Amino acid sequence: MANDIDHNEVARRWRLVLGGGTDQGVQLDAGDLALDGALNALYNDGERRGGLGASAPNVARWLGDIRQYFPSSVVQVMQKDALERLGLQQMLCEPEMLMAVEPDVHLVATLLSLNRVMPNKTRATAQQVVERVVRDLEKKLASPMRQAVSGALHRAVRNVRPRHNEIDWLRTIRANLKHYQPEYNTVIPERRIGFGRKGQTLRDIVLCIDQSGSMAPSVVYASVFAAVLATIKAVSTSVVVFDTAVVDLTPTLHDPVEVLFGTQLGGGTDINRALGYCQGLVTRPKDTIFVLISDLYEGGNNAEMLKRAAYLVASGVQLIVLLALDDRGAPSYDRENAAKLAAMGAPVFACTPDLFPDMMAAAIKRSSLEQWAAQAGIVHA
Repeated sequence: MANDIDHNEVARRWRLVLGGGTDQGVQLDAGDLALDGALNALYNDGERRGGLGASAPNVARWLGDIRQYFPSSVVQVMQKDALERLGLQQMLCEPEMLMAVEPDVHLVATLLSLNRVMPNKTRATAQQVVERVVRDLEKKLASPMRQAVSGALHRAVRNVRPRHNEIDWLRTIRANLKHYQPEYNTVIPERRIGFGRKGQTLRDIVLCIDQSGSMAPSVVYASVFAAVLATIKAVSTSVVVFDTAVVDLTPTLHDPVEVLFGTQLGGGTDINRALGYCQGLVTRPKDTIFVLISDLYEGGNNAEMLKRAAYLVASGVQLIVLLALDDRGAPSYDRENAAKLAAMGAPVFACTPDLFPDMMAAAIKRSSLEQWAAQAGIVHA
């Protein structure tokens, strides 16, 4: 019987090495078929050519897939082969072509995924392209983000003794219409309503971002939003990225491009370690909005991860779990972990970039995010 098992295993391995068309009666399970697909995308008949245009999402997903199936040393070899076989190196070596590509978050994700193995002579060009794409995203997303968050902060704060320059005149007039004096043609305000005091930090925001390969587009969008939030003085923003290691990129928030080049897309996932680090960033639980951006496929201590999340919620932290922050459809995620986090009071859903500012505004106002998600047509766990 042992010999039969050994024979089957040998046949399986030869089938994966030789690729399709050589099945010889070997049956591959779902995991092996996925692995075979990742190999076939790179090492087939040599006619396949890739690029960084419309195929960029597929390339980014492929880069994430191979990290699931192979050790890091093999992944590095395959990435270098991809630069040649998929035509990526040719694209990266042609500045005119790269600069002509329309801004695309998937392009940025692909370039960042290849950053560690990219030839030195092309890295500068790639960085210029990343910067161009990020700046375009920033122009598109910054204004809605600032308006939504600033408006929510003003409405969330009740300053009952405002100074003259802190008075919210519209709300003050509405609240005192009953004190209108016809003979003077004016309103005598009995109660003044003001905005929050200038310079006061009203909310602490922690963005904890999973940088595994499957989350690459989410990392790009989250980095841009984090940099925008950092410009709003009424909130204190921290950004932490993680795979099996944890990196605090808060000091680079002045520049989203620098944030992105501080990431290392790919690798495993240790959410528990990331939550453990971020717990140390929480000094005002009831004024902290903690956004975990992850598909929840935990490679570390899953039970401990859930305990840390429960502790954050119990302490008063607004814990929000985004399964994805990108324009794609329903993401793949760990449904069991999502259900357990939702059960402890943490809203769990995917969010598109255009809805993220409104979501943060709802969180700042302490509105029900489940209700907000339902109104926005978002299916939540």
